[in-house]
Amino acid sequence: MLTVTEIRKSFGRTQVLDRCSLTVEKGSLAAVLGPSGCGKTTLLRIIAGFEHADAGTVTIGDRDVTALPPERRGVGIVPQEAALFPHLSVARNVGFGLPRGSRERVEECLELVGLAGYGERMPHELSGGQQQRVALARALAPRPGVVLLDEPFNALDRSLRAAVRDDVRAALERAGATAVLVTHDQEEALSMADTVAVMRAGRIVQQDTPAAVYTAPADLGVATFVGEAVVLPARATGETASCVLGDLPRRFPGPTGPGHVAVRPEQLALTHAGDAPGTAARGRVERLEYFGHDAALTVLLDTGERLRVRTGGDVRHRPGDRVGVAVRGTVLFFPE
Repeated sequence: MLTVTEIRKSFGRTQVLDRCSLTVEKGSLAAVLGPSGCGKTTLLRIIAGFEHADAGTVTIGDRDVTALPPERRGVGIVPQEAALFPHLSVARNVGFGLPRGSRERVEECLELVGLAGYGERMPHELSGGQQQRVALARALAPRPGVVLLDEPFNALDRSLRAAVRDDVRAALERAGATAVLVTHDQEEALSMADTVAVMRAGRIVQQDTPAAVYTAPADLGVATFVGEAVVLPARATGETASCVLGDLPRRFPGPTGPGHVAVRPEQLALTHAGDAPGTAARGRVERLEYFGHDAALTVLLDTGERLRVRTGGDVRHRPGDRVGVAVRGTVLFFPE
């Protein structure tokens, strides 16, 4: 288990981490998700021991490692780029730093990441995805207590990322590793992690399961950062929130008064305007973005608001069409 408690870190007058706390259960993968500059890489470096915190503690298992140097922490690192030694074979890269006679462990780790039989190849003979899996095998070889992954898929072509993510996740599960993934990619965090820790301005503002972070965000900032959201001014009364889309049921009844509703694009349903006599909102399709498996439409409401609507690949509406807009399910309301 990894526990980071109330970490503070400043560089000069700039505070980068402010009472930042994170918990990762043994054998699980936590994704630290946040925009560039929020402090997530600094947090990773403090866990690894490359930076020293101004305050707070880092505990791995029952050991307080806050003051220990990197080599005594039992932490493995998979960097943004594989950073393999170009003059060493795959096997020698994986075994680098291991005691002599560790060939069996090297072969075990290569099999773990799906590269059995690749030991004698050189790094330049591998694809980018294979190089990242070698980097993971190297990180796992010493049997670390925690594996840190620092945006390891950034250098890969988008077409490769999903497959390599799946391979890495499967290898971590087979190894029973406790892992922390730092990323700014929402899809990556939601699809890979057991828990997602959303970071903003040097603090973890919410840590929960991917589903909970998406469906029950802690605040409007989390709602708009994790996935897409249509945000509209609203007023809540009891169990409903009223906005230009009508009187909408709230997912979590609570404070009333002015605020904003957040609606996921996939909750919005479009009909031809003439087929929706009871629809509260009407407008015109401005733009269509077709992705094959689904599509996104931008709708300009008659009241002036713009909505981004997600629909299936079988698109029934085109730019210029008059449409009615309805909301399916409950919405999130955030008071002012």
